Amino acid sequence: MTRRQFIPLVGVAVTASYASIKLQKPPKLSDGPAGNSAVAIIRARSYSEDLVSRMLEGVRQTGLDVRGKRVLLKPNLVEFDSSTVINTDASIIAAAVELFHRLGASDVRIGEGPGHRRDTLDLADDARYRATIPKFESIFTDLNRDDVSPVRGFADEPEFYFPNTVLGADLIVSLAKMKTHHWAGATLSMKNLFGLVPGAIYGWPKNKLHYIGIPRSVVELSRHFRNTFAIVDGVVGMEGNGPIQGTPKPTGVLVMGRDLVAVDSTCCRIMGIDPEKVEYLRMAADLGHVHPARIEQRGETIASVRTNFALIEEFSGLRLA
Repeated sequence: MTRRQFIPLVGVAVTASYASIKLQKPPKLSDGPAGNSAVAIIRARSYSEDLVSRMLEGVRQTGLDVRGKRVLLKPNLVEFDSSTVINTDASIIAAAVELFHRLGASDVRIGEGPGHRRDTLDLADDARYRATIPKFESIFTDLNRDDVSPVRGFADEPEFYFPNTVLGADLIVSLAKMKTHHWAGATLSMKNLFGLVPGAIYGWPKNKLHYIGIPRSVVELSRHFRNTFAIVDGVVGMEGNGPIQGTPKPTGVLVMGRDLVAVDSTCCRIMGIDPEKVEYLRMAADLGHVHPARIEQRGETIASVRTNFALIEEFSGLRLA
């Protein structure tokens, strides 16, 4: 059963919502928080390169100290299909594990709660995680089935449950895949946080978040989890009918930073998407920076790596001029 078949009524509602938004003149964008945000664009043309060194360069350019911290790496593990680029590449995760150990983290774990009702370890096998990442099973937690604890203040819910592995992390690193998305326009480091929500409690594909609304849920997750860092896998992204049925798009970059809004805005510009037209980024403009003048681009320039991603018709209006 596909995601579209699983919750068709939600899909229709979301698509209609985006269609109506495209016809409206958006209100003025928030200026965002004080100061600027550093985002590093690092070239990585293939997964066989020295990715640890590339990531170290990005960490140094964006200023991250993880000494003594418990780090949770959150990849994008979605669906069975080894022939395409749905999931965060295993070599990116393996490099991130080594990276954060080198940087002095006290503990480095991997956690993911896939959005579809699948056997998570079987998914990890298909994506070659167990074959590529040393001691994978000993450091991996299925967030869909982890023990949970309640929190207050999430999306106006009296209580909302999150996995204890997530709540116990000092830093959550969103190892997102650079992809288009048939409901949100683009899925990057912020949308990747959907996998923090336990499916065993809130259903598949995280039905509760769809009822709250995809853009609002993206923003609420980013608002609640501020202890985050992003490493977006844009070595090979996905364009067209993403996040599952699109086609590979070689882009040759890693995009890194502490401000997830700024990271995702930068990724959008690399993809030829105007982030100021992406609803969840507009809604999150008080959390981080969308305006290019407030983002300190380090490493490569956007112009030097930009490659327009194909968009489905519903999102053709997001194209960056």
